[in-house]
Amino acid sequence: MTQPRARTRTDASAALAASAAPVWLALIVSVLIGALYAVQSRVNGELGHQIGNGFTAAVISFGSGLIILSLGLIVFRRGRRGLQLVARAVSAKHLSWWHLSGGLAGALFVLSQGLVAAPLGIAMFTVAVVAGQTVSGVLMDRFGIGPGGRRPLHASKIVGALLALIAVAVTVSGELRGSDALWLLGLPLIAGIGQGWQQAVNGQVRVTAQSALTATFLNFLTGTIALVLAALVQGLLVGFALDLPANPWLYTGGLIGCIFIAGAALVVRTTGVLMLGLCIVAGQLVCALALDLLAPTPGHPLGLTTIVGTALALVAVVIAAVRWRHPGHARP
Repeated sequence: MTQPRARTRTDASAALAASAAPVWLALIVSVLIGALYAVQSRVNGELGHQIGNGFTAAVISFGSGLIILSLGLIVFRRGRRGLQLVARAVSAKHLSWWHLSGGLAGALFVLSQGLVAAPLGIAMFTVAVVAGQTVSGVLMDRFGIGPGGRRPLHASKIVGALLALIAVAVTVSGELRGSDALWLLGLPLIAGIGQGWQQAVNGQVRVTAQSALTATFLNFLTGTIALVLAALVQGLLVGFALDLPANPWLYTGGLIGCIFIAGAALVVRTTGVLMLGLCIVAGQLVCALALDLLAPTPGHPLGLTTIVGTALALVAVVIAAVRWRHPGHARP
C-alpha cells in the first residue's frame, strides 16, 4: 500500500517539475517583475498624492485589478476550473485557509505605496521594501512555505542577500541622513516582509489551481475586500476623498499589479522565494534608476549612490545564483 502512494507522489512531482520554467527564464522574468514593482510604486504614490488619500488610491488600484481578473475568469475556463480545484483542496485540507491570505499582504503593500511612497520618495520607499523582502525570502525558503518546499540556504545565497541589503543601503544613504521621516519607513518595511509571504502562498495556490489567473484573482479578491473595509472605516473617521485626477496613467496600478502577481506565482516554484526576492531587488533598482533619469521625482535627483547601489544589487543576484544547480539539488 505504501509503494503506490510513493509512486503517485513521485509522478506528481515529476509532472510539476516538467512544467516549471527554465531557471534562466524564471530569473529574467523575476527581474522584470521587480521593474513593475517600481513602476507601480510611482503610479500609486502619485495617485495617492493627488487624491490626498492613500486608502482611496489603494482601493482604486486593487479594485481595478479585480475587475480585470473577473473579466479574465469569464473568458478563460481554466481559471474558473482553478477555483473549483482550490475549493476542493481547502475542503479536503490539502491546502490551508491561510494560503488564501496573500492578498492581505498585497493590500498592505499597495496601501503603503499610496500613503508614504510620495513623501518618502521612490528610493527611500524601495530600500524599506527590499529589506523586508530579503529577510522574508530567507525565512520562506528556510521553512518551506513556498511551492518548491524547503530550499537549502547556501553561503552564496546568504552572501547575495546581505549584499542586496548593502546595495539598497548605499542607494539611499545620501537621502537617509537627516531625514525627519524615518518613522515612515516602518510601513513599507512590514509590507516588504509581507511580499515574501504573498509570493510563497500565491505560488502554492497556483500549483493547486493549475492556473496563475486563479491565484491572482484570489489574491486581488481578498486584498480588495480588506482595503474596502479599511477605506470605509477611514472615510467615516476623517471623510471620503472624491476628487479624482483626470490623468489615465494614474489608474494603471491595478493592471500592473495583475501582471507582476501572476508572474511571481508562475516563477516562484522555480526560483524559490529568496531568489525571486533578490531578482525583484535588482529589477526595482534598475527601474528606479531609469525613472530617475527619464522622469525624476521632484526633490529626489539621481545621485552616484543610486548608480553604485544598482550595480551592487545586480552583483548580489549573480552571487546568489552561482550554486543554483549544485549536486543533489538540481530540482529542489
